[in-house]
Amino acid sequence: MAGKKGVHFGGGNIGRGFVAEFLHNSGFEVVFVDVMDNLIETLQKTPSYEVTEIGPDGEKKFHIDNYRALNSKHSMEQVIHEIATADTVTCAVGPNILKFIAEPIAKGIEARKESTPLAVIACENAIGATDTLRGFIEGKLSEETKNNIASKACFANSAIDRIVPLQPEGNGMNVLIEKFYEWCVEEKPFDGNPPAIKGVHYVDDLQPYIERKLFTVNTGHATAAYYGHNRGFKYVHEVLADKELHDIVQNTLKETAHLITTKFSHISKEEQAEYVQAIVERISNPTLKDVVERVGRAPLRKLSRKERFIGPAAQLAEAGEKFDCLLGGIEMCLRFQNVEGDDESAELAKKLKELDATTATKELTGLEEDHPLFSHVVDRVKKVQGESS
Repeated sequence: MAGKKGVHFGGGNIGRGFVAEFLHNSGFEVVFVDVMDNLIETLQKTPSYEVTEIGPDGEKKFHIDNYRALNSKHSMEQVIHEIATADTVTCAVGPNILKFIAEPIAKGIEARKESTPLAVIACENAIGATDTLRGFIEGKLSEETKNNIASKACFANSAIDRIVPLQPEGNGMNVLIEKFYEWCVEEKPFDGNPPAIKGVHYVDDLQPYIERKLFTVNTGHATAAYYGHNRGFKYVHEVLADKELHDIVQNTLKETAHLITTKFSHISKEEQAEYVQAIVERISNPTLKDVVERVGRAPLRKLSRKERFIGPAAQLAEAGEKFDCLLGGIEMCLRFQNVEGDDESAELAKKLKELDATTATKELTGLEEDHPLFSHVVDRVKKVQGESS
């Protein structure tokens, strides 16, 4: 077990409370990399922290140590050296930041002398995030390394699912996290020898897991948050306790469940129905104290083409199936404007104010004008614009 090392970009709650916990429990030394001065300094001064898992049956605490922390703004050479000598590189930085972490990973791969390839796994809430990261990395590699990439690195997409609620005041580096988790990783890229990370579920085909998670957990969570914000609720569990809104979330997930079970024949209707109920129970958990504005933040990303609303609604529209409830969620997301501390909500308000409905729909959703969903979204954009003017 000794001697394994995982470099992890992103020292936030998912990084510390999920990815690092799994690596630590699997005998890895973890090297956190981030650009937040305060975060890295605190991690450097804190020899250990606690992860508290909360579930319906109470709390369980885990002690995390055997880590170091580097600031890539000030210690880039050291970061490159750590990557060159690591077993795995993971990240939880947000899809928009992947392009910025590509260069140090590329330089680390170039400098690599290890006999086993570096395992690169992006742990982001986005479809094909590792493929996206790989594209940025390969843009920085020499032709020689690119031609021999299989001997230097392997890239596997992953799907992660774990709710990190708003953290208690004064929690420091400790992380409060829900007990339930799912971390699925493609097995194929590892050629039969995947990294031994306890708790990771290696799968042949990731697409069903990614879409099932994104169109159930994320769609349900965001639907509750946007309706809740619109009705003045503070916490997601309060939204689910309201019968009308609870039914809206359930009916939205009936639409996405129909898509998932039709598209992926090995997922039965019964299995998906059980999964939906488990998810609704999770987001209804009052101990999570999940604030609706936290869940709703970044509405521009959440309205984009392959994301939790437009993604499933577009596929249902193409198949001539029902998507009315998803359309309601899209409308509520459009109303998530000028929320304190969320730049995207201000940008959304600006776009809806300055652009006509057709242009706004194209820009926000990435849908083509002749797409069967397009006119329905335009109607909702017009409605929201009419209320805002």
